[in-house]
Amino acid sequence: MSRTTGRRISILVVEDDPGDLGLIRTNVRLAGLRQIGDKDPVVWASSLADGIAAVAASRPDVVLLDLSLPDSAGLATVETMRAAAPDVPIIVLTGQDDHQLAEAALQAGAQDYLVKDQLFQHDALGRAIRHALVRQRLESRLRLFEAALSSVANGIVITDVSSAIEWANPAFTRITGFELAEAIGRNPGEILNSGKQDARFYEAMWQTILAGQIWSGELVNRRKDGSLFDEALTISPVTGSDGRIQHFVAIKQDVSERKAIEERVQHLAHHDQLTDLPNRILLTDRLFQSLAQARRERGTLAVMFLDLDNFKPVNDTLGHDVGDLLLKEVALRLRACAPRDSDTVARLGGDEFVILLAQIDKAGDAVVVAAKVLAAIGRPFAIGPHRIEISTSIGIAVYPQHGEDVNRLLKNADTAMYHAKKAGRGCYRFFRELAETADA
Repeated sequence: MSRTTGRRISILVVEDDPGDLGLIRTNVRLAGLRQIGDKDPVVWASSLADGIAAVAASRPDVVLLDLSLPDSAGLATVETMRAAAPDVPIIVLTGQDDHQLAEAALQAGAQDYLVKDQLFQHDALGRAIRHALVRQRLESRLRLFEAALSSVANGIVITDVSSAIEWANPAFTRITGFELAEAIGRNPGEILNSGKQDARFYEAMWQTILAGQIWSGELVNRRKDGSLFDEALTISPVTGSDGRIQHFVAIKQDVSERKAIEERVQHLAHHDQLTDLPNRILLTDRLFQSLAQARRERGTLAVMFLDLDNFKPVNDTLGHDVGDLLLKEVALRLRACAPRDSDTVARLGGDEFVILLAQIDKAGDAVVVAAKVLAAIGRPFAIGPHRIEISTSIGIAVYPQHGEDVNRLLKNADTAMYHAKKAGRGCYRFFRELAETADA
């Protein structure tokens, strides 16, 4: 049992000279790799073919490989054994004290290169075997870590302190479209920059990570094909034993689908499902904002409350499916009548709509829009084989004359709409406080 490893080890010696084999066995015993009573850890193969067969039959812990064998010689011997035992450390044993050959052997896959007549010097063979076993365990752990990092769904990128990419996992390629070979040595911020974040965004990021702190946030990045995606990003500084930052590790997650779902949920919460117009919640919010702006600027706005005339007979005679299609067409025409970004066309439910005219100069501007609406809704609608003729009644309340808060303006516009109904439908009426009070 080895004092170093704490377990029995298996050493495959691929050597055609029995004398050299005896020398190796003596070195193994003197190195403490075999104790009295232990089974001989050395397995002998006198040719490369026998060595490969021994590797296949029982994986050894280490291979001691002579470069001159009956069926192979030189670097090809190392390359062939490395291909047969890719995870087993190989120590080359040779009679040639050749530094160039030693370097070539290491590049071919050997872990160490020893000259046979120097094996007894300073426990050379024992140290080489022990070191090979330790390195093998460390390399196994590194392979495990790399396999784990390569299998995760999130992109992982390791950069140097100047942000040049040194390693990235396959998920990085899947998310960004950049192969590892294309990304090595390049700055992620340069190859993925979408232009959606300004310089201050990146300055704050760098201030955080250069201070040794973890930065987390969301940004919009650009794939290799030019398409944009939403990304959740966490960057962690990695420091050396001296406390200085040596690397950065970035974990990247494509959250485009999640963001799209969130945006869709928000849209559904604030829009009418049938017409896709803003609903009462969004209308109220925009009305609050428009009123606040009008107060600051001492401006004017108008709220128009619409109710379709003779809509119920459409549902009763042609069915709700036709009625729904009619409401969609009405919504399109109303949008065309109030096309400014500052205006809002909303559906409250049923056949009730509201138009918010923000930032108007005078009450007369609402009359212009009301006339467009009456003309647009008054044109016949072709819904399938049906020609449908309807009209609308409109009530108008103007800030600040007819109310200074959201609820008062909506209530007074609704009241004015009912007076338009009483006046014969297909028309508009402004709210008149004295007249409305008298009629009540």
